[in-house]
Amino acid sequence: MGNRRTFIKNSSLFVGAAQLPFSLFSIPVKKKKLGVALVGLGYYSTDLLAPALQETEHCELKGIVTGSPEKIPLWQKKYGIEDKNVYSYENMHNIANNPEIDVVYIVLPNALHLPYAIIAANAGKHVWCEKPMATTVAECEQMIAISQKNKVQLTVGYRMQHEPVTQQIIGWGKSRPYGAMTKIYAEAGFKNGAKNPKHWKINKALGGGAMYDMGVYPLNVVRYCTGLEPISVTATQENTRSHLFDADETTNFELQFPNGIIATCKTTFADYLNTLNVACEKGGYTVSPFQAYSGVQATTSDGKTLKPFIGNQQAKQMDEDALAILNAAPQTLVVPGEEGLKDIKVVEAIMASASKNGTTIKL
Repeated sequence: MGNRRTFIKNSSLFVGAAQLPFSLFSIPVKKKKLGVALVGLGYYSTDLLAPALQETEHCELKGIVTGSPEKIPLWQKKYGIEDKNVYSYENMHNIANNPEIDVVYIVLPNALHLPYAIIAANAGKHVWCEKPMATTVAECEQMIAISQKNKVQLTVGYRMQHEPVTQQIIGWGKSRPYGAMTKIYAEAGFKNGAKNPKHWKINKALGGGAMYDMGVYPLNVVRYCTGLEPISVTATQENTRSHLFDADETTNFELQFPNGIIATCKTTFADYLNTLNVACEKGGYTVSPFQAYSGVQATTSDGKTLKPFIGNQQAKQMDEDALAILNAAPQTLVVPGEEGLKDIKVVEAIMASASKNGTTIKL
């Protein structure tokens, strides 16, 4: 991790921060499947993304980027990854010369998303980035600018927006089948044992904390289920285990939306939470769990049930993002970088409010 910290300090050498006009991203010629390289081989890559890439139709696992040499033979044996498609963080820029890799999927601590997105985009590779997109608005803007400059796709790994039950909920945000929305409650969390003091999720400097990890789920869900952007926020934070980690353990925040809609949200590393409740003038609906890897389902006030999606969420996400590239159809991209930027604008306001004892911050 020391090398990564050094890298991020020097990342400004790679960045052109100015916003650039949108242009169609480049596409590979006569390809049926896109080659994907995973950057970072932690839990999410190992247990979820790599297996999902064995189920995808429009992309495939072709390469890895890692700072752990001991992991390389295991991945090569399991997935048949050739030596020429294995990179370290130090030589990742050489991926520019590899026609077998079209997409770089960044699965690193939040504070490291920007520097490696810059390397990938400058190498001419499309950038898929795990959520949240980055830790600041400025970083998000730089990622968007560098991707536009290099005419590559930039998308954020909000798998839920690809999930069928969730897409129905997004549709209800437009059709309002239960009348005008009035109140929303969304909560997401898990019991983080904080057993590894070096793990990024419990280290503020690496973009850790409940808000930057699980907190993005309730924030994103209230935005997409209303189809609106919040106009103000108030927030408070607490950490009952500051001896274990320095980031926020729990964040409570309330968002005010246009039309008088109020969203009350909670995220925590101290408890298992996974519920969305939407109250409307003529009833409403509950989604529980609303952000699990499987089993997402909804029930409505008039007795309807939206049954869980049977397939693999990550495979569906990556296939749909791949098709946007293969079909040269950026307008079909479900979660472009601009969507990630919108969340981080609110996250920054949440953190500012919490630092001022719950002062209301206008957006």
